[in-house]
Amino acid sequence: MQVEVWSDVVCPWCFIGKRRLETALEKFPHRDQVEVVWRSFQLDPTIPEGETHATLPSLAAKYGRPVEEMQAMMRHVEETAAGEGLEYHLAEGISGNTLLAHELIHLAAERGLQGAMKERLLHAHFEEGRSVFDVDSLVGLAAEVGLEEAEVRAALGDHRFRPAVVEDGRTAQALGATGVPFFVVDRKYGAAGAQPAELLLQILERAWADAHPLVTVPAAEGCTDDSCAV
Repeated sequence: MQVEVWSDVVCPWCFIGKRRLETALEKFPHRDQVEVVWRSFQLDPTIPEGETHATLPSLAAKYGRPVEEMQAMMRHVEETAAGEGLEYHLAEGISGNTLLAHELIHLAAERGLQGAMKERLLHAHFEEGRSVFDVDSLVGLAAEVGLEEAEVRAALGDHRFRPAVVEDGRTAQALGATGVPFFVVDRKYGAAGAQPAELLLQILERAWADAHPLVTVPAAEGCTDDSCAV
C-alpha cells in the first residue's frame, strides 16, 4: 500500500501532519507493508531563488493583518505542534524559495533516504532555525543523513530533479489539492490538511480492506446464532 504526501518544508502544518501520520502508522497492523512517498508542493514558488525574508512581517503583510494578530495565530500553531512533540519558533523563522529543498528530497528518494531527508529538513527549519534555502545549507543537512556532498552539489547545480518537482505539482492539481499537507492512499483516498491520527488510521484501514477483500469458500455444516443441530 502506498501513501503519498504532498507537502512543503516551510509548512508548519506539514510537520504536524507528518507526526500524525506516523502515529497512525504505529497503530496500523500492516505498517510494514506501507510505502510512504513524499511529494513536492511549493506554497510560494514566486519567491526569487536565493532570497530569504523574516516570516512574521512577511505573513502579516501578505494577509493584511497586524503583526500582533499574526503572532497570536503562530502561537496557536506552536501549541498544536507541541501536542505532537514538536518545538516551533515560528515568529523567529525565515522563509524563502523551497525549490532546491524539493530537488534534494527527490535525490534522497533515489538513494533510499527520502524519509530521513524530509525529517531533517523540517526539523532544521522549524526547530533549529537553520536555512533550507541555499545550496551550502542543504549540502550540510544532506550529509547528515548519509548523502554524498559532491553528488548533492552536482544535482542541485544541474537541477536534474526539477522536472520531477514540477510534475509533483501538476499531479497535486490534477488530484484536487489546493493546500498541504495532502495525503493520498493508493490514488483512491485523499485527505487534505493535518488530519487527526485517528482519521488517517481509518483511511489506512479502509484502503487495506479494499485491497485485500475477504474471499470465502462455499458454506459447510456449522452452527448459527440461534441453533446448532447435532
